[in-house]
Amino acid sequence: MRRNWTLKQDKEKFEGLKAIARYSEPYKVSVVVVLILAVVGAFFILIGPKQLEIITNLILEGLHSTIDLAAIGKIGTILMSIYGIGFVINYIKRYLMAGVTQRVNDDLRNQIAKKINRLPLSYFDRISYGDVLSRITNDVDTIGRTLNQSLPTVISSVTLLVGSFIMMMTTNVIMATSAVLVTLVGFSIVRFITVRSQPYFDKQQQETGNLNGYIEEAYSGHNVIKVYNASAHARKGFSKINNRLYTNGWKAHFLSGIMTPLMSFIGNLSYVVVCVLGAVLVLMGRIEFGVIVAFTVYIRQFNNPLSQLTQIISDLQTASAASIRIQEFLSEEEVATEHHITKKLDDIKGDVEFEHVKFGYTSDKMIIHDFSSKIQKGQKVAIVGPTGAGKTTMINLLMRFYELNDGSIKLDGVPAHELTRANVRDKFSMVLQDTWIFEGTVLENIVYSKQDVPFEEVVTACKKVGVDHFIRTLPHGYDTVLDDTSTLSEGQKQQLTIARAMVKNAPLLILDEATSSVDTRTELIIQDAMDELMKDKTSFVIAHRLSTIRDADKILVMKDGDIIETGNHDELMASKGFYYELYNSQFSRGA
Repeated sequence: MRRNWTLKQDKEKFEGLKAIARYSEPYKVSVVVVLILAVVGAFFILIGPKQLEIITNLILEGLHSTIDLAAIGKIGTILMSIYGIGFVINYIKRYLMAGVTQRVNDDLRNQIAKKINRLPLSYFDRISYGDVLSRITNDVDTIGRTLNQSLPTVISSVTLLVGSFIMMMTTNVIMATSAVLVTLVGFSIVRFITVRSQPYFDKQQQETGNLNGYIEEAYSGHNVIKVYNASAHARKGFSKINNRLYTNGWKAHFLSGIMTPLMSFIGNLSYVVVCVLGAVLVLMGRIEFGVIVAFTVYIRQFNNPLSQLTQIISDLQTASAASIRIQEFLSEEEVATEHHITKKLDDIKGDVEFEHVKFGYTSDKMIIHDFSSKIQKGQKVAIVGPTGAGKTTMINLLMRFYELNDGSIKLDGVPAHELTRANVRDKFSMVLQDTWIFEGTVLENIVYSKQDVPFEEVVTACKKVGVDHFIRTLPHGYDTVLDDTSTLSEGQKQQLTIARAMVKNAPLLILDEATSSVDTRTELIIQDAMDELMKDKTSFVIAHRLSTIRDADKILVMKDGDIIETGNHDELMASKGFYYELYNSQFSRGA
């Protein structure tokens, strides 16, 4: 059972490392050059001890006669040249590898960013934003650090390891064998530790993502936490995840951390063995004293790579876990491609038809059971109902944020699924209850992705929603940069998003409780602007304050995912059904 588990571990780790190799494949020429330089650099390091052996023997011979300073100076110059060339090679190797690392990081972040745009919204219903953020930052950086530090070191270390072994064996087989046997004992222990530490590295990366998700959630809801005096509860939740991260991180790094001092001990033990055995061989006349000097350097060159490899193994374990998390994200199921769709709507009148629409976030739990309705061009359609009735879901389906389980939504008689999502969404302007302002100037926020918008058109839209005066009081007017530190009220943010919808001027309009964040006076200003904006446009308005939709051409009353009543305000009030009760209940509470 233990062996099967270990084999599974090794397979997963190998898959993670194989993925890292794939990330580097576009830059294989630079990587190959780095690897060649690593081998050449290691070669120059390996030939150094032989020169030290010659110098040592020359000095010992000179003690009985005259020291040949010229010969020693010549060999010393050669030795300095060897180490100087090794330094230059190492510098070039690091320079090239740093470039490869940054390009791989850039590619990975671009892949993740593109993947985010191809993922269905259902993915973000089950994965926290913080976890996605962790993959694009922590996991990518982990892979970058490993590539930059580990790959050249692995090749150099392996070359030094093999080269040192060959040099020791050609110098003296007995001393080489004894040193290698001591080292192999240590390496066997390292392998034993590595197998048991990998699961903790995997869990460490997972808990890092969980912690980022929790922090992102707590930070975005900071005001709510304070209002409800829930700081202790938030700290408790943070501590639980943080403790799990601490436990797994401590175990991972404690186990892997044992390897470096262990290899250091093994290395020192090798020195002792070489010195004792070398002294015996010198006394026996089997070797010269210079061999012992050379061997002490070879032992260092043999053991240092082993110590480096133990550290690299720890880094590779972390990188493998990070790579697996990135691969999991990149392999998530995407929304269906639309290469086969050629039909396109350019100018549309604005007729919309819901035809037996059925939808559920999961197939076993349907939310919209059988929704049918026809909306004519230019009509103002209000969608009302209690919380959870399916109002926002209907808008999400209309925009093709989710795909239907059955039925169809038609624009000017054309089923929306026969058009590309981009083509469908291009026909809509949208103002949501939750405002969204990105970092950029006021002008950029209003114009957003629309090209070549005259400045006068932007000003006109802002005047209509009553935000032009406020913008002109900002330090740089329309060129003021908005960011997280900007002191905009929710109402002002909403006015800017409404101005954005006005500038887009699409034939279809969606307003999801668009005036919920503004005061009564501002609401009246915006409502007048909305009335003008909705002229000759098909508008869908989700409203909780029923007083704002009394002039709607059609009111769809939803309950439990179905439309139970349809008509205008007067017709629905006269029928004294569910809408009548809903409307009166608001005013009886003083709404």
